Amino acid sequence: MFRLKDTRHQNTAEFLSSAIRIAEYYGFSSLEEAAKLPRPKEIVVANQNQPEKRKIPSAAECESEMIFAHRDERALVSAAKRCLSSLRDTGSRLLWRRSSGASRERSNVPSVVLELHVVGSSGAVAEALLIVVADAIAAEAGIKQRVLSINSIGSTDSSNRYVRDIGIYLRKHIESISPTLRPRVGDDPLGVLIQLIERGHPAAPRAPQSMEYLTEDERRKFWNLLEYLEVFGLPYELNPQVLGSRDCWVHSIFEIAAVDEETGARILLAYGGRYDPLAARFSAPPVGAGHVDGVPAAVISIACEIHGKMTIKHAERVAPALYFAHLGPEARRRSLGVMETLRKAEIPVYQSLLYERIGEQMEEAKRYAVPYILLMGHKEAMENTILVREVSTNSQNAIPLPELTNYLKRHRVVATA
Repeated sequence: MFRLKDTRHQNTAEFLSSAIRIAEYYGFSSLEEAAKLPRPKEIVVANQNQPEKRKIPSAAECESEMIFAHRDERALVSAAKRCLSSLRDTGSRLLWRRSSGASRERSNVPSVVLELHVVGSSGAVAEALLIVVADAIAAEAGIKQRVLSINSIGSTDSSNRYVRDIGIYLRKHIESISPTLRPRVGDDPLGVLIQLIERGHPAAPRAPQSMEYLTEDERRKFWNLLEYLEVFGLPYELNPQVLGSRDCWVHSIFEIAAVDEETGARILLAYGGRYDPLAARFSAPPVGAGHVDGVPAAVISIACEIHGKMTIKHAERVAPALYFAHLGPEARRRSLGVMETLRKAEIPVYQSLLYERIGEQMEEAKRYAVPYILLMGHKEAMENTILVREVSTNSQNAIPLPELTNYLKRHRVVATA
């Protein structure tokens, strides 16, 4: 949880205003606005014999069937339902939501939580985007020493094998486990392991590690996320002790912590991951849609202690004169770095980072009616350049990335009137 004394902000409202401004720069919009769009409560699901209607369960019904590894995972259930209910189709959506809660580490301290959700994208860019935005929020708040810890628990099948071996391992150390936890070893070995990790139990570091159970496809998916972080230049550590409930999470799980300057202890600022299993409970695609297991989703939750009034100043965003488009996987990996450079220079820009096909992005650029398009393909990504195209004349210039912001300001390609 962010402690205001560690930040440059005077109160919680100031912190939230800054955090929301950064999130909205990257394209996140308020869940409250998205929730105003109507959506049917029942969804038609394909069946070999005849279509049938699947009723979306309530958050309470889901909670009663789930095993939670952390107290704050319960809050994710209602958040996931609201986010998935806001979708009218299977398109991608970037959403932010504010809620009240308590810190995982300081349960007696009231806090406000800013959740950032990427709904509808199964690619690693979703998690990378969440991590980059959360890190930018922490940097803007003045947190100098930050540690990103990341792990992968793989798919349901690989995590089943992992949890089975955890149970075997814990039974070998049953005598050293407290009597209150022993009965849970058979039913919830992962939850017991997480409790042992939090208590600093000597057997915890030698327990099986989830990354050892990943298939080749799951390893490739995880390395893809790490490659986004490396191209962006964001340091990280692989930490097998970053874990959570399998009823909530799949594949990547991550935490961002601050380092206390006096004690050297880590203070958890944000946590998140891919919550496809939970999202599947509240969504089902229309007949013929690509996601047969529901809509994929990822989240990061950022907590801050409450101090002062909670009136948030919401600055109106200037209409950008630019649309940033990418072509190819290498350009897509570099897109987050381009966006952060433009944000720091206070140059507004539209983007569709979750889109893969250039045709979709050009349609978006046309819809926004921007006079200029930033275009990065494989060639530009390799040469560390970007094309600045003037829509009216279709003329374009290749600009070295280190000179991009100066070029745009010099030519006044900043915002529309």
